[in-house]
Amino acid sequence: MANIFDHIPKIVEQEDFADLLNSDTVRIERIVSLGHSSPQQGWYDQEEHEWVIVLEGCGTLLFEDGREVVLQRGDYLHIPAHERHKVIRTDPDQLTVWLAVFYHPV
Repeated sequence: MANIFDHIPKIVEQEDFADLLNSDTVRIERIVSLGHSSPQQGWYDQEEHEWVIVLEGCGTLLFEDGREVVLQRGDYLHIPAHERHKVIRTDPDQLTVWLAVFYHPV
């Protein structure tokens, strides 16, 4: 047994990525942010679908089509494979804890 909030770093200078499960068909990752965003240039363009939920804090995603989505505690979103996106903001005053589930298209 484990707890999603265990082993969160006290100081988060860079986003912290931790694989919670990694198999041939699915990967579950915890991401901890504190005022972080994606690099200015480039987009996430993933081979897998992604389902993401914010467990604590908040973050804003920007999609290549210009759409912005603000996710707050409890909000979740499905991002299809190859839908280009990036994180443009996370709360600088409190930790944002994301849970991301990546799985391959069938």
